[in-house]
Amino acid sequence: MGSETKAQPDTGADKATSKSKTKGKAKSKAKSKSKKDSQLILRLDKKERDAFVDLCKELDTSAAREIRGFIRKFMKKNTR
Repeated sequence: MGSETKAQPDTGADKATSKSKTKGKAKSKAKSKSKKDSQLILRLDKKERDAFVDLCKELDTSAAREIRGFIRKFMKKNTR
């Protein structure tokens, strides 16, 4: 099947690690309610995926965050 690249889940570990040490437990309790527990696997052209990830980095966001935002907006727009 050629060289397929699976998008790894964005754990936010690089940003969350330094922040979580300075924030109290109150923040972690609030986040536990909205913990992500499911994955959506997509097949994308590698060049397109890489360009998207690079652009997200330039904009100081993550690809996962932007895709989640798209899904929320799409659902809100297209459901009653």
